[in-house]
Amino acid sequence: MKRLLYVLIPAVVLGGLIAWRFQQNTAAKKQLDKTAQARKTAAPSVNVGTATVRDIVHTFEGIGSVEAPFNVKISPKVTGRLDFLQVREGDAVKAGDVLARIDPSQVQAVVAQQQAAVAEAQSRLTQAAITANATGVSVESQVRQQQAAVNTARANYNQVKGSYSAQVAAAQSAVTDAQGKVDNARAVIANTEATIRSAQANLKNAQVRYNRTNGLYKQGFIAAQDVDDARTQANVQQGAVDVAQSQRAAAEAARDSALAQKNSAQQQVSIVTNKGKSDIEAASSGVKQAQAALDFARANTSQRSAYQANLQALRAAVTAAQAGLQNAQSQLNDTVLRSTINGFVTARYADPGNVVTAGAPIVSVQSEKQVYVTVPIPEEIIHSIRIGQVANAAFDALPGQKFEGKVTQLNPAADPQSRQFTLRITLANAQNLIKPGMFGRVDFETDRISSAVVVPREAVKTGKKGTTVTVIDDGGTAHVRNVQTGAQDTLGFQIVNGVQAGEKVVTLTLAPVQEGKKVKIAPSAPPAEGASPGPNGGKPAAP
Repeated sequence: MKRLLYVLIPAVVLGGLIAWRFQQNTAAKKQLDKTAQARKTAAPSVNVGTATVRDIVHTFEGIGSVEAPFNVKISPKVTGRLDFLQVREGDAVKAGDVLARIDPSQVQAVVAQQQAAVAEAQSRLTQAAITANATGVSVESQVRQQQAAVNTARANYNQVKGSYSAQVAAAQSAVTDAQGKVDNARAVIANTEATIRSAQANLKNAQVRYNRTNGLYKQGFIAAQDVDDARTQANVQQGAVDVAQSQRAAAEAARDSALAQKNSAQQQVSIVTNKGKSDIEAASSGVKQAQAALDFARANTSQRSAYQANLQALRAAVTAAQAGLQNAQSQLNDTVLRSTINGFVTARYADPGNVVTAGAPIVSVQSEKQVYVTVPIPEEIIHSIRIGQVANAAFDALPGQKFEGKVTQLNPAADPQSRQFTLRITLANAQNLIKPGMFGRVDFETDRISSAVVVPREAVKTGKKGTTVTVIDDGGTAHVRNVQTGAQDTLGFQIVNGVQAGEKVVTLTLAPVQEGKKVKIAPSAPPAEGASPGPNGGKPAAP
């Protein structure tokens, strides 16, 4: 019996609860039907927005990391023991500040050695220059002397040659004169012989006449005076013969003397010719000898080229020694490490007493007056970015602060793994608030459509009839319009045609709004505290 009660009591209670719940549902359904009927007959309540004219701005937001534009690792050029290093991480340094020093003793020894090498090379060059100058003066003097000897020998040759011609001409003239005398003497001889023959003929005639006169005188036919006259005439003719013979003897003597002079002149011509040729040959040999001596002296000038080449080599040795000295001095200067930029020490890799090697960094200095924010960007917006474009950056470590910068670098090649491009924005950092390694949020404009007619995103509906917007006229009547949308942003759509600026559009309704139906505009709720009023302060932009 007890068991039956335990079963029946819960069953009765459950059945009562089911009946009560059925009655409640029936009553609620009736109430809903009444409400739905009332809604069908009443004007629906809608929330509206206004079509405004404003710029639609597309932006890109990315996360990047801060980098220093100059991150210089100060490292030595020489190997040695680190003597001095006092800067540590966070210390501010200026360009030219001494950061570290390396023990210079070995480099100083090299400098002294190179200075001695320079002095030795310069001494050799000076000695060679002195020798070369003395040799050059001696060679030039010999050349001038031999040139003078050549000129003298040539003058002597010309003089001998000219004298030879004059002497030969004089000797030939003496021969010619002697030949003239011989010819003249021969003519005189010929004349005297003619005179002798004439005188002999006259003498013969005179003797014949004398003999005939004397015979006549002996016969007594003529006087004695006639005999004397004939005798005298014969004697006169005999004297004429004697005179003519004397003249012929003198002419023959003159001829013989002229022939002797001619022979002597001819011998003189031969002597002068032979002697002149010998003198000319001797003078020519003197010229050749002097020219050979000049050529030899000039050949000695080739020594000047050798001396010049030696001087050139010694100058090169001086230059090489000076270069070695400059290199050693440069290495000595390199033992002092200075900062090359203004910035802060961000890392220290060694301590005094360590032996550092060339090229191994000792400290790192970063410049923070300007910083980079490096942001990866997708390929679809790469063509929307330009160098010099303004960008804004914010950092979690600096809440409430925004920094404006410019796009300064854009890598034209994408990373092959991520397919993203690297963008760098430069920010001024005069107060050193932004630190390398920080993460920042960067946003910048990628596109802007000016003076667009924009409606809230909730006002645009897409359905079987296409893209529509419900417009409420001044009388509270709804008009469903097909529209063409354009660009969009997070706050609304651009309406290319179908809606005019200033018209009210339905953004929210509980029941579908039919074409031409009256609606009730619900009062707009005040914006939440801290909410952004949107572009242009929530007011329509000037067209």
